[in-house]
This record gives sequence, structure tokens and C-alpha cells, in this order.
Amino acid sequence: MAAPENGILEVLENLLDRYKINLLQMMFGTFIATIVFFGGLMTFVEKYLPNSIRQSFRYGKHSFQGETDPLVAWLEVPKSWFKHFYVFALFWSWLAFYILVSTVREQKEAPEYVLLFLDIMGGGRTHRKVEIDSTTACVGALMLTLQCTRRFYETNFVQIFSKKSKINLSHYAVGYVHYFGAIIALLSNTSGFVRGTKPMEFSLDKLTSQQILYLVIFFVAWQQQYASNIILVNLRKDPRTGSVKTEKHLLPKGGLFNVLSSPHMFLEVVMYFCIADLYMPVRIWRLIFLWVASNQTINALLTHKWYRETFREYPKNRRAIIPFLL
Repeated sequence: MAAPENGILEVLENLLDRYKINLLQMMFGTFIATIVFFGGLMTFVEKYLPNSIRQSFRYGKHSFQGETDPLVAWLEVPKSWFKHFYVFALFWSWLAFYILVSTVREQKEAPEYVLLFLDIMGGGRTHRKVEIDSTTACVGALMLTLQCTRRFYETNFVQIFSKKSKINLSHYAVGYVHYFGAIIALLSNTSGFVRGTKPMEFSLDKLTSQQILYLVIFFVAWQQQYASNIILVNLRKDPRTGSVKTEKHLLPKGGLFNVLSSPHMFLEVVMYFCIADLYMPVRIWRLIFLWVASNQTINALLTHKWYRETFREYPKNRRAIIPFLL
């Protein structure tokens, strides 16, 4: 006899299936609509917006500097809390990668609890179809797992966060939801993770030229993002002792900072493009890419504006996020 909890979950899954409600698509669709709407307002008519909205949206180097709203200030947490959701992302990504590899190795359908969870998040059992083979899933999962692992290392052991820097609680929550959803989306339409299907055998010989190309591009972007973040870290360190000498935001130079204000954001978009294009048949991954691209672009534009307003000698040839264009 099924446990009461399973009965409740099955009822929930049946409702979602009946009404064709895809929670993953709803999540990222909401993210896109929110960032495009408020990002557009911040980009074009910010000076007419209430301080509460401006304060909620801005953080880090381009944080709001005017009269603060007490309620919004109460909802702010230290920016250093970014490291928390990378702890979660590390655990969640490696768990998903382990389940994927185990399922492919054993050549059998994923466990029932995994299938039920994916049914609930992915629109119901009758609407989830196989759109991704096992080899593609392993490549995509490897990419995102490595990114989560490196970002965990950076935020917990490398980055120097200003003790005064704050972020809105909504930014903090979105970080958890993003990684929760993106990692689930790696499996939701993969063979062996849809009821009645088995995973395909994985072999390096089955890697396509597209997959190999995207692996190369991903690893270059992955390494360059780390190099860009190290440049930012070193701005706050004494080059002789390695100790922290300042928590101020200074003018970065070198590497891709010679052509972009936010190369780390550009490289984030590149990495997600590599995964999303491999997962092109899956609608949710198109939404994830649009969310990441729009979020990084809006943030990069605000950062670029701050640099230009703060440093008179700021190089005129630098663009915000796309080399030589934007």
C-alpha cells in the first residue's frame, strides 16, 4: 500500500497533469517577465520610479544610493549570502549527475520517486516526452555541475564580499529557485527519466561534433570567467601580502575587462547557451537561456553605467556585455 505522502503527491501530479500545468515553465516564464518588465523600467525611466523599486532592484556596485525605504531595507540580506545558494547548487547538481550516471550505467528506468518528482515539476506524466538522449544529458549535466562546483569554490573561498553590501531577499530566493529548476530541467525530458523509457548507452564515440564544439567553448568560457573573477578579487588585495586592503569597487583592467565591463556576465550567457542549444528541443531550456541572458544583460548595463559615471578615465571602447556591440 502506498504511503500517505505518496498518495498526496500522486493526487497533486494528477491535477497538474489534467490542467497541463508545468511548474518549471511557470517559474522561468515568471522570471523572464519580471526581469524584462522591471529591467526595462530601470533602463529607460528609472528616475521616475519610486525609491522602493530602485532600491529593491539594485545591488552591489550599482546599489541604490538615495533615500532608502525602511520596509525594503528590512528585507535586505548581506550580499555574501550568495554563497549559500551555491552550497545548495553544489549538492543538488552532483545529486542529479549521480542519479543520471547511475541510471545510464545500469540501463534501467529512473527510480519511482524521481519519476514522480519530475512528473510534478514537468507538467504531468502524460505530457512529459523524451526529447533528449542520454549522451546529450550527460554532457549538459557535466557542464552545469562543473559550473556549480566552481562557483561554490569561488563564493566560499575566493571572493571578497563587502561587509556593507546588501541584496534584496528576492534576489537571494531567486538564486535557490534558479538552480533548483535548471538542474531538474536537465532530466525532465531525458530518456530513462520519462515513464516507460530506458536510457541509451553512453559512449565517447557517440559524441557529436556539435557536442564536442560546445564542450570546448564551455570550458574556455568556464576558465575565462574564473580568470575575470580573480581580477576582481585581486583589486581588493595587497599584491605583496595577499591580505584584503579595501572593500571598495575599483576599476578592473586586463583580460576581457579590456573590452567589456562585465565579462563574467557575458561568459555566463555563453555557458548557458552551450547547454540550452544542446537541449534545444526542450522548451524549458529555451526559457532558462532567455532568463539568464536577460538577467545578465540588465545587470551588465547597470554596471556599465555605474563604471562610466564613477571613473572619468573609463575606457570608451569598453562595451557592457557583448564585445564591440553592446
